[in-house]
Amino acid sequence: MTAAPVIAVHHLTRDFNGFRAVDNISFSVARGEIFGFLGPNGAGKSTTIRMLIGLLLPSAGEGRVAGYDLIRESHKIKQQVGYMSQRFSLYEDLTAEENLHFFGGIYGLPNSRLKERIEEVLGLVGLLDRRRDLTRILPLGLRQRLALASAILHEPSILFLDEPTSGVDPISRRNFWDLIYAMAARGVTVLVTTHYMDEAEFCDQLVLIYQGKIIAQGPPRHLKEQVPEHILAVYPDRLGEALEILTRLPQVTHAAVFGAGLHLSTPQPAEAQTAVQQALSQAGITVHRLQHIEPSLEDAFISLIQEAEDKQEKNAGRQGSMPV
Repeated sequence: MTAAPVIAVHHLTRDFNGFRAVDNISFSVARGEIFGFLGPNGAGKSTTIRMLIGLLLPSAGEGRVAGYDLIRESHKIKQQVGYMSQRFSLYEDLTAEENLHFFGGIYGLPNSRLKERIEEVLGLVGLLDRRRDLTRILPLGLRQRLALASAILHEPSILFLDEPTSGVDPISRRNFWDLIYAMAARGVTVLVTTHYMDEAEFCDQLVLIYQGKIIAQGPPRHLKEQVPEHILAVYPDRLGEALEILTRLPQVTHAAVFGAGLHLSTPQPAEAQTAVQQALSQAGITVHRLQHIEPSLEDAFISLIQEAEDKQEKNAGRQGSMPV
């Protein structure tokens, strides 16, 4: 018998003064899963989380979190979840330990249990030796760990992390994800929003959200398999000039900077390789490497968004051509 999902939403929608921030989305999350919401800023990720934790009521649709109804039982949901917001929300004039005492009081933890939990979470996030430091003097990576400690202080079964590593250096981001893995291994369900592609790869399941709509969902591997075209990786001199030239080639559907090189989408890889070499050679640009590669998650992200935009344009064209 399959266990019921920990989070399940159907046709969830949220409007703000005529603007649709979240548009008819449906998904479910299993217990112990790391579930990623991937999308650009303004896509609707944070609004979705705020509905799931009971801070916003949906304009339409329905859902359950930890078995409780989003609309009728939002107060019960708040007791079951931990939430780390996009904006740092701890008190900077308190020490790390004082912040945890304060939030433990809000969660209603008895003093004996609160003392134990503070020791446990400070140890988990590696802040035992910084417990008496004022929060404002902690480096950003350590402040993010402290915010996580406060979110899990009351031992929630579901953890919502909204852009938890935004602005944090790569090493701190990696360490933070080690903590997420450890919690998921203990059965905590984690829903995390991100716009970092490398972080999205760490998730068991992903939802790609764009302009309030879900345009794809599944494991990262599955999303990469949905890229309809071939990808060429090109590493030329004069990157910006090369991008401008290659964007104009008829054999290239899309070109984008990818690290120190370019990724090109094409339905005809052999023809495109020849055209790329010729075009850059004529411009006096040296190509250090040109190869056919497997699509990355970023390639899938770009491809799926482009597909969604093309559908929007076609639908708008059909509506515009309808007889009055």
